Amino acid sequence: MATIVSFLKNSLAYILLSIVILFMLKGIVIYYPLRDDVGFLLFKKAYLHIWWWKIAFYTHVFTIIFALLAGSTQFSNFLLRHHRNIHRLMGKIYVYDILIVNFPAAMVMAIYANGLLPGKAAFVVLDSLWFWFTYKAVLEVRKGNTKSHKEYMIRSYALTLSAVMLRLWKIIISSFIIIDPVHLYMIDAWMGFVPNLLFAEWLIRRGRKINVATGRLRKINKLPRQLIEQR
Repeated sequence: MATIVSFLKNSLAYILLSIVILFMLKGIVIYYPLRDDVGFLLFKKAYLHIWWWKIAFYTHVFTIIFALLAGSTQFSNFLLRHHRNIHRLMGKIYVYDILIVNFPAAMVMAIYANGLLPGKAAFVVLDSLWFWFTYKAVLEVRKGNTKSHKEYMIRSYALTLSAVMLRLWKIIISSFIIIDPVHLYMIDAWMGFVPNLLFAEWLIRRGRKINVATGRLRKINKLPRQLIEQR
């Protein structure tokens, strides 16, 4: 029964994740081939003449999908147990995409972000934490600390998903309240990743409690029967 429940939970999670990735793809394809008269760029006309900003934007838009896809494979126990080489390959794609490609691109965009200082600060914090959690995940796995590695990967991927949550929160907030674009962007910039991190920390702490409880059960099961009966 526990195996069935676990399977259903994992299946639901991957179905939701697939919907999220399709949602992102829909928002990405409108910019092909390097269009600057659609979507988000309609609100960034003041920066379109800045060539390094445009490079950063297109780099981020067209490569974030690889981080979303590669990162989604890192929590599959099936791949980890039976196809470890694929797990490692996808992990490398995820890490290189963030640390080498998206971190610098996203930082440029953060500096030029909407929402005045609060908006810029939110994206700088987001990008810095994204880099740090991903980098720490690499350091921990190299040390052989698999549990710590998994926890930092959860935090990292929670921030990767902020690319989607930014768009969803914008729709949700603007649907319930009337707010000017500047203040909407200030709120959205923080809502896009702070709830993700809080949820990630809850998952991590929940996992630790489950591991502790499982460890205690294993110790009890190893005790001689007479000792168990006395307890």
